[in-house]
Amino acid sequence: MAAIDSAYSYYLSTYASMASSRYDTHKKSQLRAVYNNIVKTNKDAPLYKIKNSGEGKKFAIDIKEHTRSIQNVVAALSDTDSSGENAFYRKIAESSDEESVTAEYVGTDQNVDDSLHFDVKVMQLASPQVNLGAFLSQNKSDIKPGVYSFDLNTEFNSYEFQYSVGDRDTNRDVQNKMVRLINSAGIGLKAELVQDREEETAIRIESKQTGLGDNEQYLFEILPASDSGSTKAMKVLGINQVQQMAQNSTFLLNGTEHSSLSNTFTVNNDFELTLRKPSGKESAAHIGFKTNADAAADNVQSLVNVYNNMIQLSYDYSETQETSKLLRDMVNITKPYHNELESIGLQVKSDGKIDVDRSLLTDAVTAPDAKDCFSVLNEFKDDLSKTAANASIDPMNYVSKVLIAYKNPVHNFATPYITSIYSGMMLDRFC
Repeated sequence: MAAIDSAYSYYLSTYASMASSRYDTHKKSQLRAVYNNIVKTNKDAPLYKIKNSGEGKKFAIDIKEHTRSIQNVVAALSDTDSSGENAFYRKIAESSDEESVTAEYVGTDQNVDDSLHFDVKVMQLASPQVNLGAFLSQNKSDIKPGVYSFDLNTEFNSYEFQYSVGDRDTNRDVQNKMVRLINSAGIGLKAELVQDREEETAIRIESKQTGLGDNEQYLFEILPASDSGSTKAMKVLGINQVQQMAQNSTFLLNGTEHSSLSNTFTVNNDFELTLRKPSGKESAAHIGFKTNADAAADNVQSLVNVYNNMIQLSYDYSETQETSKLLRDMVNITKPYHNELESIGLQVKSDGKIDVDRSLLTDAVTAPDAKDCFSVLNEFKDDLSKTAANASIDPMNYVSKVLIAYKNPVHNFATPYITSIYSGMMLDRFC
């Protein structure tokens, strides 16, 4: 059985950096229900092998993450006390200057006063700490062969790194070793090689964190070990030199100056603001709520977007996977409502995707008979949620695989983790 390291690498590089929402948090009872559904689904599932082309593993992960996006959007449209049309009137914040600052309403009170607003003027963005090493000739060997070490200190932890220089290692070889060493440590730093006009290379290290707290002098500090060899090697590499100190963001909130360690923060636990660039001499950005009509249209658009993304996923893997089942399951969602959706501006195209006529949709959600429109949208939303939930429970159902054997229908064992790319997959390198 082949290792699934590549699956984890793909997940980490593609999805690990994505921010989590409050809908990714679940109660014990919800997690227990998911587990029970997995056990039930796999109770009589046959034994199979997944071809180790790499695409099967990626496809399963993508299905899992796309269904999570669908479930989060559905949850956001279902977490109000009301049902029907009010579900699509979920509050949406807007900024009059999205180039400087964007806003998202993260509050739970959907009955908040629509006239609530405030002004934000961005003075300075929060920035990370950057260390830039010395630029060295790539093919020369300025560090003698040997074993060296250095300490890397943060506010809460200290780390000791050790690296070796071989007889044939060039400066670039050593720099690449250092970059891999720091990036693989997982300590909130990103290292890379940069090149100047003379094609000399240097190590650039940037903190993922921004801003400096009270009494903090740095986000990270690099010091060579006490032995003379490590000290000399550090002088050659120069990665202990700070090019840019971390700084906090500063902004005016209704004319009053504030600061933050990050460019993303909340105001009164209701609005999440993300600073994009200084406002300069321009007027402050006005933060408020979109009208009910615009909010409803945007919420419908967000639902359509996650549906379309799932359709596109089936096309993305059509050359390496049998994606017809995924496409069929998704297209079947819209079939019962084809005419009704088209009448409110949601046209189902021949490829299964939905095009939104914003003008027609806005007219539909503001019409006297808007309840009929929202009734169709709620049924579409619920069916999409059910299909996504089933795909999330068993993403391997859509992956190309070779059937090995059916289980004994009388005496068998549940295999609850066979469907989860995060828990285990049966792969055959030569299948």
